[in-house]
Order: sequence, then C-alpha cells, then structure tokens
Amino acid sequence: MARSGNLFIVSGPSGAGKSAIAAGVLESVPNLRFSISFTTRQPRGSEKNGAEYHFVTQEEFQKLIQCGDLLEWAVVYGNYYGTSRRRIDEILGQGTDVLLDIDVQGAQSIRKKRPESICIFILPPSFQVLRERLESRKLDRQYVIEQRLKIACEEITHYKNYDYLIINGALGESIAELKAIILGSRCRMTARAEAAKSILSTFGGLDAEDP
Repeated sequence: MARSGNLFIVSGPSGAGKSAIAAGVLESVPNLRFSISFTTRQPRGSEKNGAEYHFVTQEEFQKLIQCGDLLEWAVVYGNYYGTSRRRIDEILGQGTDVLLDIDVQGAQSIRKKRPESICIFILPPSFQVLRERLESRKLDRQYVIEQRLKIACEEITHYKNYDYLIINGALGESIAELKAIILGSRCRMTARAEAAKSILSTFGGLDAEDP
C-alpha cells in the first residue's frame, strides 16, 4: 500500500504569515516534511543554516543551477532562491508529503513541471494589516517594506490560480485550515487508488462475485 507523497506549495506576499502557518502545521501533522530552499541572502534574526534555509554563496548557487539540481529558482529582492529537485523527489519517493514555501514566481514554475502539486495561497485580511505585520517584524528598513508592499499588490492578483485560499486573520484558524487541506488531500481517490486495489484483492479482486 505504499504511496508517493503529495507536494504542497504555499505562496503569498511577504508578511502574509506563510512561515508561521507552515511551522504550526509541521508540528501537528505526521508524515510531512518541509522543503528547505537554497538562498544567497544573509540570515535574518534567529535564522540558522539548514533550518529555515540553506544559505549559500552566489558561486555555490550557480553550481546548483549548472548541475540541474534545482526544480525552480528565481531572483527575489536581489537574492537567489531555489528548490532542490533531488531532495524533494527523495522525500516524495518515501511516501512522505512535502510542504514548500515559495513565492508566486516559483510556484508557477513548479506547477508547470509538477501539475499534480497542490497549491495554497495565503492572503492577509487587508493591505493595512500586511503593512503592520511587515513593520512589526523590524527586519527591514522602511524603503524595503514599501518595496515589499508594492510587490504584494502584484502577487495577490495570482490567487485565483491556486487550488485553495487561506485568509490569515487568526493564526490558529489558518493552521487548522492548512492542516485540513493536507489531511483531506491524502484521502483523494487518486491518492488511495493503490491502497484500494490491495484491499479489494483480499475480497477476491475487482471481479469478485457478490457473496
């Protein structure tokens, strides 16, 4: 009854709460792994290498591109970000689901290559709430915040291209919604087709006569 894992992609504007929602789900949902992206940007706050991101130099990142190890990559705010194809395939092949937190551009790229992926967009309740969240983080200078808000206005127009939409007003509710999406996806007919065949075989197979 072995199955291939599901690939879940979470996107949304900077400050929408993607990381916090993902962290909450990862703590409560078994058989789910977070895909750690590569980036050339510097760590922020308490971030550690190998936890939130794999922090690499531009030279190291270029080598990843050249050897074809990246499922997608992009330049965001002047820094390179990319997703390891090999690592994701390894986890999925073990039957474990993968949760990927990437921007809209990266999500579109992966969706073209992996149309079976399940995409979730995170929206803030309003523009003003998004501004307040970005400012309260105290991670960026004001001009960077304004740049993020400008980009957010373009990014949110893509929400209709996703399978699910979470409006992150209350963190606990948003975590519960993402958890429900993940658990529900595991029950889809396509996800459990092989398991169903194995069970039916114990009843004499698909062509078994009614008792």
